[in-house]
Amino acid sequence: MAAFGPHSRPVYALGDDMAGRFEGRVAVVTGGVSGIGAGIAARLAAEGARLSLWDMDEAGLAASGAAHTVRLDVTDSAAVHRAAESAVAALGSIDILVTSAGITGPNMPTWEYPVEAWDRVIDINLKGVFYSNRAVVPFMRARNSGRIVNIASIAGKDGNPNASAYSASKAGVIGLTKSLGKELADTGIRVNCVTPAAVKTPLFTQMTQQQIDWMLSKIPIGRFGEIDEVASLVLWLASDECSFSTGGVFDISGGRAVY
Repeated sequence: MAAFGPHSRPVYALGDDMAGRFEGRVAVVTGGVSGIGAGIAARLAAEGARLSLWDMDEAGLAASGAAHTVRLDVTDSAAVHRAAESAVAALGSIDILVTSAGITGPNMPTWEYPVEAWDRVIDINLKGVFYSNRAVVPFMRARNSGRIVNIASIAGKDGNPNASAYSASKAGVIGLTKSLGKELADTGIRVNCVTPAAVKTPLFTQMTQQQIDWMLSKIPIGRFGEIDEVASLVLWLASDECSFSTGGVFDISGGRAVY
């Protein structure tokens, strides 16, 4: 067995005890065609879940092989509601929701931040999560069962300079998760979020190299996270094993988080 090093990256293989962990479950993943969302969706499918992917990328949806897909702008609350109804009609239930759709927005000081860009980041990253949670919860409440995992960010805890809209939106996701988790604590539904530090995804193309270098400098482990590392944490939160945690904020930041 290879020794662990300070910058080692894990290689995952499913054991027999995990291969069917989500057999019979229906999982909705927003932003499920690329990046963290795609990695989570692939792991859920590998462990038996039937997928409903919601994304703007029509070609990616068509190529995904998911049991159900919806081309969706998560900023449209009525469309999100229809997507939830469509998923239940097609697959019978929604057992798991993972909200991964998001953008970074531009990198610039708050006093120079364009209002239109600020609104767009908040609309997708925060309001889109709210709309998705709001649309799915009634179906979960009807069955008194479900798992919601919202993808937040370490920026929502720390506040990244030159990324005020992104930081504010992810802080909002943390607050939303805490509120909803408490509201549903007396049910069989668990609501949690994860706060990754920078993970290598296509979102990097939206950032300046200066911003990317700054983020790396803040991670004590000395590397960016891997999508599969985030997926492993999300799948535990989406599983029956996560029974006593709700409204929780789970750090996966390479040591960056200070609380």
